[in-house]
Amino acid sequence: MVNTFIFGHKNPDTDTIASALVMQDFQTQLGNDVQAVRLGDVSDETQYALDYFKVDAPSLLDTPLAGKEVILVDHNEFQQSADDITDATITMVVDHHRISNFETGSPLYYRAEPVGCTTTILKKMYEEHNIEIKPEIAGLMLSAIISDTLLFKSPTCTEQDIKACEALADIAKVDLNEYGLEMLKAGASVKGKSPEFLLNMDAKSFNMNDKVVRIAQVNTVDVNEVLDIQEEVKNVINKIIAEEKYDLFVFVITDILNSDSTVIALGSEQQAVEKAFNTQLENDIAVLPGVVSRKKQVVPPIDELLGK
Repeated sequence: MVNTFIFGHKNPDTDTIASALVMQDFQTQLGNDVQAVRLGDVSDETQYALDYFKVDAPSLLDTPLAGKEVILVDHNEFQQSADDITDATITMVVDHHRISNFETGSPLYYRAEPVGCTTTILKKMYEEHNIEIKPEIAGLMLSAIISDTLLFKSPTCTEQDIKACEALADIAKVDLNEYGLEMLKAGASVKGKSPEFLLNMDAKSFNMNDKVVRIAQVNTVDVNEVLDIQEEVKNVINKIIAEEKYDLFVFVITDILNSDSTVIALGSEQQAVEKAFNTQLENDIAVLPGVVSRKKQVVPPIDELLGK
């Protein structure tokens, strides 16, 4: 039985799924016995990439982690990880997020770089070990970079991400812009999706001092597809706040064509959104021009207020 599992955060996005599969390939080529798994459902965008490059999704983790070794990709914060993550031995982390709420009982390999995507780091690891990147693996890597950087439009995007993506496109033999737009559009239609689905498809929790904040995000080409059901969305958010004791829930609806976001903010610390973005919530809603990145544009200003 495999003793080392590889996985990303809950409510997995394309980078989380791709990074787990890429790390599995990397470790396997090094001669290690590992298995990529996931902590949630595969999104439409991610499934598009998997189908395009003919790669199966990782299986859902259904094994207790006690006595197991794990490799974490695309996350490190325990509240974003498996429920029993503290029962496991973490041997490696490869990530591009802030380091918070993380500790281990023994030394480990930890690699975190300020780039737009985890697979940008993984590409370097292949090159450092002189391991060939197969076309389908290159395809997963570039899909993750496109997703996390919104095809290089996000402020999280670095020159390293762009250069890595261009090189990977050559290996995978795809037109970067054409494929990228089709993949993003595949995951951008939210019409007919339930509020519960929208609020859980890409959501992360953050401890900010003594406050607990939940920030969910959905990418779309038509913000009104979500705003048309805003009352149902708010009802579900309020229910989640009551059940999970969140101090603030921010739902970020990102327009991938215009590179703006509309937010719905609820909770006892709702005013933190107004102060953080120097805006006024009207009916719990505000438009944030130029804001597309949860990691770089949404979390930091809220944390600056609540994390003190």
